[in-house]
Amino acid sequence: MAEFPTEQAGMFDAYAAYYDLLYHGKDYVGEAAYIRAVLLRNGLAEGELLEFGSGTGKHGRLLAEMGYRVHGVEISAKMVAQSHQTKGFKCQQGDICAIQMGRTYDAVLSLFHVVSYQTTNVRIQAVFARAAEHLSAGGLFVFDFWYSPAVYSQRPAVRVKRMAYEQVDIIRIAEPVIYPNENQVEVNYTIYAHDLVTGTAQTFTETHPMRHFSLPEIDLLAETHGFHRIEAEEFLTGNPAGEGTWGVCVTLKRN
Repeated sequence: MAEFPTEQAGMFDAYAAYYDLLYHGKDYVGEAAYIRAVLLRNGLAEGELLEFGSGTGKHGRLLAEMGYRVHGVEISAKMVAQSHQTKGFKCQQGDICAIQMGRTYDAVLSLFHVVSYQTTNVRIQAVFARAAEHLSAGGLFVFDFWYSPAVYSQRPAVRVKRMAYEQVDIIRIAEPVIYPNENQVEVNYTIYAHDLVTGTAQTFTETHPMRHFSLPEIDLLAETHGFHRIEAEEFLTGNPAGEGTWGVCVTLKRN
């Protein structure tokens, strides 16, 4: 197996401490229901799922509650440590570019723009190769990503998000830098966390490089690794993809 750069392993280390708080309002229940609907209309009412980039396991646990058996792979050891493994869901630390489970699954999932974190050709090719290796003919690869037409049309802007909880007050500033020739956006995060119990404060920064894709790029990757595309739509809504569609969900089938 080839060696892959491991700089991603530490990308979420500081972020991990506040990850669930930062995405407290994220509709995980609705997203899991959406993924279940995608699986159902493609004939998968139950079965074994391999999740690339499982984070703290929220999607995986919800899908397990729906009757699937989910195994997550997450590059951040701190994220894995924060995950709660339950009946039907387990996870491990590992690089999705290199993981070899030694078996196949009914579907491979990669949610919350994990594919867009694979910014080099080497890594994105490897992710598609690992997905193919873990699927038999007819198996599904379902993932979402930043969509190039929307990035070019809407252009990322500075965003400030403030969240207040019982014990902590958090402010997150996201400052993007666009690299048009690389199809990348570098999102520079500054996070201020104020512990309301102890009065202490913490400030940290992280840089998250993100790659966006067009459907022809996805189709080329699919064909190279023995897939064909059967669906492409706006994530969660199911609307047709267009210039206003920041996140697109694609379903590929293994040939």
